[in-house]
Amino acid sequence: MDEKDIAIKVDHLTIRYKSLKAFSIKQNFFRLHKNKRETFEALRDISFEVKEGEILGIIGKNGSGKSTLLRALANIFSPDEGTIDTFGHSVSLLSIGVGFQKQLSGRENIILSGMLLGFSEEEIRAKMNRIIKFADLGKFIDMPVSTYSSGMYSKLAFSITAILETDIILIDEVLSVGDRRFKKKSYRKMKELISDDKRTVVIVSHSIQALRDLCQRVLWIDDGNMIKIGKTDEVLDEYEAYMDAEE
Repeated sequence: MDEKDIAIKVDHLTIRYKSLKAFSIKQNFFRLHKNKRETFEALRDISFEVKEGEILGIIGKNGSGKSTLLRALANIFSPDEGTIDTFGHSVSLLSIGVGFQKQLSGRENIILSGMLLGFSEEEIRAKMNRIIKFADLGKFIDMPVSTYSSGMYSKLAFSITAILETDIILIDEVLSVGDRRFKKKSYRKMKELISDDKRTVVIVSHSIQALRDLCQRVLWIDDGNMIKIGKTDEVLDEYEAYMDAEE
């Protein structure tokens, strides 16, 4: 793959979490030197590239490291080993529980989120009404995000990313959250966004059908290890056979 066409390059990525077991303060004091050595590898020697304009799906069982990988791509987590390069592209992460200040209103969070994505306040305000209309939160747009349900949170997060349109969009399961009408609307909008041959999208989902419909390639991760990356149907067929054998 020609490097000038690459939007994301992940090279031998490893991410570790410190793992502290539940001991009393006294026990932890005497075990401190040991606990420092106890780590959990969430991702282990992962390497892949995503070309500009590609839609890549990520599949795997719960706890496989899928969300950790997205957060690393969004520069929320730093690699313990290896590198991630997004070549100066703007990146947004759509994930429940990430990115909002819950004491602020939805409207205030639109401005804050947009500025964190690199947009000017003027650019954000120019698209504010479109974001609010798409989110369809009514009076809740001026209420603290702490009062939102997970579906409302998802609507606002999706609307900000969908309307502000960064170069790279990272999606963590949010297409499965919200009421039926919003699911259909967000799915249509996502298909519209990814039809832009310059926009790169990485989708984590347990929905086999959504990945088949949207993605050109799929990356399969299991227990922090990269099992396979390749054509969507080929990888998903192998994954489904693996999951059927596990049951």
